[in-house]
Amino acid sequence: MTQKYTQLFVRITIATAFLSAVADRIGLWGAPGSKYASWGNWENFMAYSNQLNFFAPDLLKEPLAILATLLEVVFAVLLLIGYKTKTTAKLSGLLLILFAVTMTVAFGIKSTFTYSVWIGAGACFLLANMETYYCSLDNYLKKVNYGTENQHSGVRA
Repeated sequence: MTQKYTQLFVRITIATAFLSAVADRIGLWGAPGSKYASWGNWENFMAYSNQLNFFAPDLLKEPLAILATLLEVVFAVLLLIGYKTKTTAKLSGLLLILFAVTMTVAFGIKSTFTYSVWIGAGACFLLANMETYYCSLDNYLKKVNYGTENQHSGVRA
């Protein structure tokens, strides 16, 4: 498999992992306790998030859960469309490292392996080091800008 398809695969898998976690928080994978749900609803996710963020004042616990959820959605969309991919991949990796560290402190290192958080972070950082992103808005805009620059300089594209 070439780098062209590998980066696309990595973008899609990271994005779907983020979106799957968010879907679980709003009950799309089933009710609490069902076969495919880890949380099954926002309340159960909040209880989990509060355990992760035990160090935070109570006033900040729900905003932290909301922020994490919003970041996961935004990063997923940006990765799927391939916009600002380098930056998004780096920020996604940092978010996953934050998750991994808080999970390790709150529940022990095994929990991070169960959810492959370190692997996800590593994939994000590998993605951030790629030069081009096939089938992406970044690539499209690069081509459009290259054509525009050549038109202005008198060079034919």
